[in-house]
Amino acid sequence: MRILLVDDQPLIRVGFQTILETEPGLSVVGQAATGREAVRLAAELDPDVICMDVQMPDLDGLEATRAITAAGSRAAILILTTFDRDDFLFESLQAGASGFLLKTAEAEDLIGAVVALAKGEGLLAPEVTRRVLERFARRGAPVSGEGRARDDENVRDVGSSRNDSAAPAGPDGSSRPSQGYAQARLTAREHDVLRLVARGLSNAEIAEELVVGEATVKTHVSNVLMKLGLRDRVQAVVWAYENGLAGT
Repeated sequence: MRILLVDDQPLIRVGFQTILETEPGLSVVGQAATGREAVRLAAELDPDVICMDVQMPDLDGLEATRAITAAGSRAAILILTTFDRDDFLFESLQAGASGFLLKTAEAEDLIGAVVALAKGEGLLAPEVTRRVLERFARRGAPVSGEGRARDDENVRDVGSSRNDSAAPAGPDGSSRPSQGYAQARLTAREHDVLRLVARGLSNAEIAEELVVGEATVKTHVSNVLMKLGLRDRVQAVVWAYENGLAGT
């Protein structure tokens, strides 16, 4: 798993590299001190994961994330910051980041986050997940849907009693589906899979609940992400909340 570290403080980059390379299979292939340098190295090095600081000179981490995702990079971007601020969190998701972790996290949390993102799994630190879901449930803040879908984790085959054209209630609670949902043309099974993803279930948990294999779940999740134009599960959760699907 190839990792690009982006932080304007050399000691932090060295510390992250030391931590990550204790895990077999993880290799830091480059380091950048500015957002502009990160954009260049992302194109040159083709990393699997980019660990991105937010506040940097030249170009901040949020703008660098937007530029990298807009360029079509396959890299999953993990935002790492010392600031537990909602504006950073939500702007990161809108910019196309796949994960958000505070620098106060333990070393094993950093390793776990990088491994998860390299496998195509979106991730939010536990201490901020509830804020994300509560905000999107209340306000339906927008999230970028232009990124490429990852062959991400998971969704299962659901034998639903609903018609395949069934759609969730809109964000205002009405029975009319959102325009985005109508355009996506999710099947009833994909609808149910997305609903379970929005509840925070893992692939294994979804497979157990639906009594199917994890491979089937993964296929459905990938189809949902592709149809909605989302990069990963984090954005799928946000999309489900802003379209009134979560909790249905």
